[in-house]
Amino acid sequence: MREEDLEVAIKVVIVGNGAVGKSSMIQRYCKGTFTKDYKKTIGVDFLERQIECDGEEVRLMLWDTAGQEEFDAITKAYYRGAQACVLAFSTTDRDSFEAIQSWKKKVEDECGEIPTVLVQNKMDLMDQSVVEPEEVELVSRALGCRVVHTSVKEDVNVNTVFRHLATRCLAELRASNEEEYSLPSNLIHPLTMNAFGATNQVNKPQYGNGTIVLKSTKSKNKRKKNLFRNTCRLL
Repeated sequence: MREEDLEVAIKVVIVGNGAVGKSSMIQRYCKGTFTKDYKKTIGVDFLERQIECDGEEVRLMLWDTAGQEEFDAITKAYYRGAQACVLAFSTTDRDSFEAIQSWKKKVEDECGEIPTVLVQNKMDLMDQSVVEPEEVELVSRALGCRVVHTSVKEDVNVNTVFRHLATRCLAELRASNEEEYSLPSNLIHPLTMNAFGATNQVNKPQYGNGTIVLKSTKSKNKRKKNLFRNTCRLL
């Protein structure tokens, strides 16, 4: 298989309180649709989109997680193996903003430090805002990640969110090329779905169609700042 025939697959988790627009965001990005009717996500939903980014074919695998506390035990398992994260809150929901640091910690506990973007959604409702711009900027600096102001309803800056993450991930992957790696014989998704939820399918090859899946192998004893230092690369 030629190197130019291969693509990179990046797992992105979208986290935040319920009703901030996480499901609507990935529906808008992947399908170009929007509905104002709110339906609570039960556990985890999944969509994907293939894009061209910085000369590379990239498949973004977007995992939409439930924001309600009762689903924590289910959703945390799906954070593992993620290479990027969207932290989402709503302009009109103060609690969702104040919970952002807690959501970031949940992801970090499972994934370490990964490329992350802070998303302030529902900017079309700024006249109802309960969050000051200065507060958002302070949190963004404290978390060390870019903030993107979006309106999923009006389709404003939704593409920017995911293109930013894809660019960050590719940059880290390219930087890691200075290290020594080998391409695993079985190209597998870090988490494979079955009827009972997420399981590690160690001996079952996946994406044998020329996809390079960036896999996290986080140490139990030491957090890796750059998860791509334990991923595969094109030789």
